[in-house]
Amino acid sequence: MSNEKDGGINLKILLDAMGGDNAPDAVIKGAIRAAKEIEADIVLIGNEEIINSRIKEIYGKNNISEITEKVTIKHTTEQIEMQDTPTIAIKHKKDSSMVVGFKMLKEEEGDVFISAGNSGALLTGATLLVGRIRGIDRPAIAPILPAYKKSIMLMDAGANTNCKPINLVQFAQMSTIYLKNTFGIESPKIGLLNIGTEETKGNDLVKETYNLLKENSEKYGINFVGNVEGRDCFSGEIDAVITDGFTGNVFLKTIEGIGKLVKRNLTESLKRNVFTTICAIPCMPAIKRFAKTMDYKEYGGALFLGVKRPVVKAHGSSDEYLFYFTIKQAENFVKSNAVEKMKQEFEKN
Repeated sequence: MSNEKDGGINLKILLDAMGGDNAPDAVIKGAIRAAKEIEADIVLIGNEEIINSRIKEIYGKNNISEITEKVTIKHTTEQIEMQDTPTIAIKHKKDSSMVVGFKMLKEEEGDVFISAGNSGALLTGATLLVGRIRGIDRPAIAPILPAYKKSIMLMDAGANTNCKPINLVQFAQMSTIYLKNTFGIESPKIGLLNIGTEETKGNDLVKETYNLLKENSEKYGINFVGNVEGRDCFSGEIDAVITDGFTGNVFLKTIEGIGKLVKRNLTESLKRNVFTTICAIPCMPAIKRFAKTMDYKEYGGALFLGVKRPVVKAHGSSDEYLFYFTIKQAENFVKSNAVEKMKQEFEKN
């Protein structure tokens, strides 16, 4: 929980040190890098012996306190693996870094929990151990993505592969509340992902959701701008894209793939021969700015909205820099107080 420190409020970020393809090294490096820039303290949750051995290998120090006082370790003895069955892992691996992290979050020993571990276990643990906000049927994953001169929210990106229209309406409500409180967008523009902009287009789920949003937008405080096609999602005209988790996950991974393709082709084109390399030199500042706006690492992890306490899902292949950005994002998530605002909004109905 937030503690009093030097007369002010001190936030605490709980970080699963054992989750993800590059753990614990990338987690440790990202935490130490972020600790230099954020106000919050960071707790690395995982096997202390392993973490300290990696600290000695990487930094030449015996423990993390010799590097920074803002990062501490919470010792655990178990780890949830990527191949573990989510429900079984959450129930039986009680001393895993993920389960301990969720328990600390629920007991207010921290303000936000971040993990790049098993996605299914993270969603199961957040729902079972932390609990859904009363009034929300399905929590959802909401990553922030680059768009023209801004960023957009995608919801849901994989938590709920089968949805009902009311779920998508609630995704729109949660997106609105988050964007208002975190980004200061007074009336976020919410679009429904579809194969066309006409209200008669789409499958039954999309058509029924469209009608619900059209009829109830004012009641729920949603600025619904209608259907949006995939090609128009990044035009800068909308603030959030609403869809079911199956479609959203395919959409998200396609975007990541296109980003990698653009970066690879651009790099190869610039290095094609000595003349293209020389000609590219004056353009490098612009190219670097472009690459930065297209890099998903700059946007941190995906928020898990709809549970009682802040939870962030980091990318499974997160490196040092993505953990660094995700930790900074998580601090802003807590400071925005969006979860409390969601509780107030949904629990009053």
